[in-house]
Order: sequence, then structure tokens, then C-alpha cells
Amino acid sequence: MSEKIIINEVGPRDGLQNQSKLLTVDQRLAMIQHLLDANLRAVEATSFVSPKAVPAMAGAGDLYQRLPDTNKVDYSVLIPNEKGYELAIAAGAKSVAVVLSATETMNQNNIHMSLQETIEVCRTIMRRARQDGVANRAYLAVAFECPYEGPTDPQVVFELARDMFAAGAREVIIADTIGAAHPGAVKHMMQVLVQEHGSAAMSCHFHDTRGMALANLYAAVETGIRKFDASIGGLGGCPFAPGATGNVATEDVVLMLSQMGFDTGVDLERLVTAVEFAMALTGNCPGGHSFRWLQSRKAKGLL
Repeated sequence: MSEKIIINEVGPRDGLQNQSKLLTVDQRLAMIQHLLDANLRAVEATSFVSPKAVPAMAGAGDLYQRLPDTNKVDYSVLIPNEKGYELAIAAGAKSVAVVLSATETMNQNNIHMSLQETIEVCRTIMRRARQDGVANRAYLAVAFECPYEGPTDPQVVFELARDMFAAGAREVIIADTIGAAHPGAVKHMMQVLVQEHGSAAMSCHFHDTRGMALANLYAAVETGIRKFDASIGGLGGCPFAPGATGNVATEDVVLMLSQMGFDTGVDLERLVTAVEFAMALTGNCPGGHSFRWLQSRKAKGLL
């Protein structure tokens, strides 16, 4: 039996948050349905942030309450603070994620709090989620490099991971927010974290700014990581991180892992259809490195 790797599809949130074209709730739900049709079973659905700060995420509560197949899909939502947590819980969210940037300046620009204030808020939300029976995750953003402060000291990341686990986080996701990592750095960081916390508690989130996201993901696989964020068609980018481009493309990840013998459970033919839908919907979906090849294979009935 093939070893399982979980793909957490972040296109509906991270993929859309920086788009100039704002999609309606109905359009975002249609995009999510295409992802489910491709058998993706972990989806970051939305973010409970102020629509003034991130207009693309307006209507988060309405969207969450209309999500399909909630008994079959691990839907997660991103929250910036306790107010966001309360709005998410009121909407029925069963899995929440916080973002803790590893540098002072990134926290100030992302959520207008100091690093220490952000740590305290994340600790509180992790504890509240545990008490409320809600699954909880903590992203450690700019884990390799910050657009404002330069390279990140790995020791800072290690300490923040310890802090979030101590506060009750079920999972910690290491995020290369601006796509500045390289495979050697990824392998070193994840080896240390896996040795201390175990691979089941860790996940990774890579951006493809410098074209190394897939190589970085492979390096993490070699350390035992078996869960990764990815975004349909390479959609993505952070409005608060200058220079950050799209996420690693879901179709590239699924293709590589399946050829390596891993089981992602994702239907590649239907995933190509979902990418085509996202392209038509957004008008700004680049497609992964393998997309045109996959599209041609689909046209010939070879997927």
C-alpha cells in the first residue's frame, strides 16, 4: 500500500487573498466544489479577517455556513485575533489556524501587533480552541526569510514552535512566505523540528517566488513530513509581504508525489478541470509548471 501524503488546498483563501478581481461567495463556493470533485479532502476555505484589510475574504461567515460535504472534508479557516476566532466559531468552524510571523516587522505589517503581542494572542487562541474542542494549527510565517528584516534565525523558529505546542497547538506549519528558502535550509530546519516534535505534528507551506517550491517540498518529504499546503494553479501571494508570489501549485505537487509512489488521493484529471475553472474565474491563475503538459494529457484521455 502506498504511503499517504495529505494535500491541504489553500487556493480558496491564500490563493485568492491577493487577487485584484474579487470573487463573490457563490464563485468561491463553486471553486471549492471543483476541488472536492478532484477528491481534495483538506481545504483552507476562508479567513475571518476584516474585509477592509482583505476585501477578497468578505462574506466569510456566509461562505463557511454554505460549505458542502462538511462531514467528509477537513475545512480550516485562518484567523488573525480573538475577534476572528469568535466570528469563526459563531459560523461553525471546526478547525482554525493562526499566523505568527517570526520577525517583529512582519507582525507589525501583517496584523498590526508586535511579535510579543502576537505570541500572546496565538497562545490564547490555541488554548481557547483546545477548551472548545476545535482543531487548532499555528503557522510560523517568514520562517526562512522576512521581506523587511532579511534571513530568519532558525533558532527563533524552533523556539516559536515550542511555544505554540506548549500552548496546545495540534499542528505547526512552517511557512516560506516569500519563497526564499532552498532545499538545504528546508532539510535542516525540518530535521530538527521532526526530531523534537515528530513528523505527524508538522506541516509545510511553500511559495514559488524563486522557482524552488517543489524542490523545497521534496526536501521536506525526505525528512518525513507528510502534509503540505498547495494552491490550485499556483494561485497566491501575500498582500503584506512585498515580492511574494504564488504558492506551490497543487497539480505539480500531486504529479510529483504520485510519480514517487505516494498516495495523495487526488484525481489528476479532475484537478486539471479545477485549474481550468480557476483560470476562467480569476483571469490571473498562472498554472503550475506541469499544467500545460497535464492539460494535453487530459485532452488525449491519458490521465
